[in-house]
Parts: sequence; structure tokens; C-alpha cells
Amino acid sequence: DDEDIVQIKCGHILHIGCYRGLIGDKNWFRCPVCFTIVGVMIGDQPSGIMKTTVNKALQCDGYPPGTIIINYGMNEGVRNRIHFSGTHRTAYLPDTPEGNEVLKLLKTAFDRKLIFTIGTSVTTGMENCVVWNGIHHKTHTSGGSSHFGYPDPTYFDRVKLEMAAKGVY
Repeated sequence: DDEDIVQIKCGHILHIGCYRGLIGDKNWFRCPVCFTIVGVMIGDQPSGIMKTTVNKALQCDGYPPGTIIINYGMNEGVRNRIHFSGTHRTAYLPDTPEGNEVLKLLKTAFDRKLIFTIGTSVTTGMENCVVWNGIHHKTHTSGGSSHFGYPDPTYFDRVKLEMAAKGVY
């Protein structure tokens, strides 16, 4: 019966009961066929701030002078009766057209609570703390990809794919 199906934005067709089950009480879900985000994905990032400045003298290796500095300040808090610690992180983008494009995407991802989550730190092993949530950032201006810095010729493509997987385009 045509009244029992719904076509979603990626073109796939779902039974209305399946659609309701996927969306639940959220405003988004992932298509079970092609994994496209349908709706607007909202994460579980705790409260915090994202501030940006530009330093015209600072240089990311492999780019002309001019660097966007992103400062994140994530608050500590309590979730599910478990205390978690906050964090401060600094990241860098070259002040180029592509760097500014990625900055806009990162701001959208931050507003949608997708940049951080609560988990176990890969570097310290500490549990119940604010950690990155699968969208990689460059935390150094040099040192190459093995040191979370520049140069890294595929970084922009990879980080855009990571955000696209969360519905941020």
C-alpha cells in the first residue's frame, strides 16, 4: 500500500513503521541502505565555546603566512550521574580559501554538538572526559600528519569527508 511507505531525501523508500523506528525521538537518522544522514544530526557534545582568531604572522607548514587559530573550551559537568572533566584544545587552519571553508564546516559541526563527546582519552587513558568525536583537527602548525600538524596534503579532503559522514556539508 503506497500510504505505508515514505521516500527519504536520498531517494530510498522505507516502510512508514521502519521510518518511525529509525527517527525515534531524534530529528535525524542514517539511511539503512546508503548511510546518508536524513535530517540534522545532533551529537552529545557537552557545553563549551569555540573562538577563532587569525594570526597573520603565524604559518602552517606548506602554506603562506596567515593562520586561523581555533580555541575550544569545553566545560566539565555531569551526565548520567557520572562526573566528566572538561578540556581546552587549540587547532590550526591556514588562512586560505580552503581553510576558511573548513572553518565554516567546523563551526556548523560545533553548533550541532559533533566535535567532542564524553569518552576515554586515547592519549592519557583517562575515562569520563571530553574527547574528540571523529572530526580530526590539526593541533600543530608543523611536524606533518604524524604529529597532528602540517604539511598534510590530504587533510582537507579527509576532514570534509569526516564531517560529511555526520551530515555537515
